[in-house]
Amino acid sequence: MNEFYRGRRLRRNPVIREMVRETQLSAADLMMLYFVVDTTDEDFKKEIPSMPGQYQLSLKQLEKTVGEAVDAGLRSLMLFGIPKHKDAIASEAYAPNGIVQRAIRMLKAKWPDLQVVTDVCLCEYTSHGHCGILKEGDTCGEVVNDPTLELLAKTALSHVEAGADMVAPSDMMDGRILAIRETLDKAGYVNTPIMSYAVKYASAFYGPFRDAAESAPHHGDRKTYQMDPANAMEGLREAAADIDEGADIVMVKPAGPYLDVIRMVRDNFDVPVAAYQVSGEYSMIKAAAINGWIDEERIVLESLIGIRRAGAKLILTYYAEEALKKGWVR
Repeated sequence: MNEFYRGRRLRRNPVIREMVRETQLSAADLMMLYFVVDTTDEDFKKEIPSMPGQYQLSLKQLEKTVGEAVDAGLRSLMLFGIPKHKDAIASEAYAPNGIVQRAIRMLKAKWPDLQVVTDVCLCEYTSHGHCGILKEGDTCGEVVNDPTLELLAKTALSHVEAGADMVAPSDMMDGRILAIRETLDKAGYVNTPIMSYAVKYASAFYGPFRDAAESAPHHGDRKTYQMDPANAMEGLREAAADIDEGADIVMVKPAGPYLDVIRMVRDNFDVPVAAYQVSGEYSMIKAAAINGWIDEERIVLESLIGIRRAGAKLILTYYAEEALKKGWVR
């Protein structure tokens, strides 16, 4: 019998370390996120101050940017829209010629095999910045659940009719997966998958995103519909409900601070799990890298590997494009 375990035997050189590596990361695992703006300025490209290296893009600039990413190996992306006009019922979210709908048509015409996923929510399109319809006369941000479902389903259907490969409801209204599934099926889109933001926390890590999407609530907060960061078991109930309603993929958001929740969801449900490395996670890494405090490539890869190791098959990350272009991931 050996006197003690010699784990270093399998760490002696890069080849053997790769041979025994337990967790792999590839281009297929990464989804990039883009913000497309409804503007008459075709060359509009505005860097997001709180997210260095990320931009609000016109349709023309989106086409150029995505083209470069596809050439580098990008296989999937998610779209967020910034409309010209916002109102109390988020009418631009489900407008047939809305900015996201036009972006979908452009992308699918140019790259038919690119998986185009759309965020389904109303916060970018409402004049008050909340993810649904507010109670009449409300001044505190109380979103009424059931009337919001109809608008979310209309939005999802408009995206799929424009050519979206998958829809991803992020609003956290109760019953929205069932409402969207039934609407899509009735319209003949039975094969369109739904990736649910099933376990979405009311997180401080979303701050930079709200700058990017211009979606911060004008009053109140989202704690009545997004989850309490202190709760883990609640995430299992949310995931179970969404799967029962027809979700094909369930997402945990944010990723890094909730690796334990990703593992719990992975261990309890036999559906693919996604995780969203959100804007605050990206911005902290990017800021430290700009200041020369960290090795950006190593930190990015370690964080992404950690998310994969926790159980996520798909990672939504603002680093997807850069990681592919620089050859960090292939």
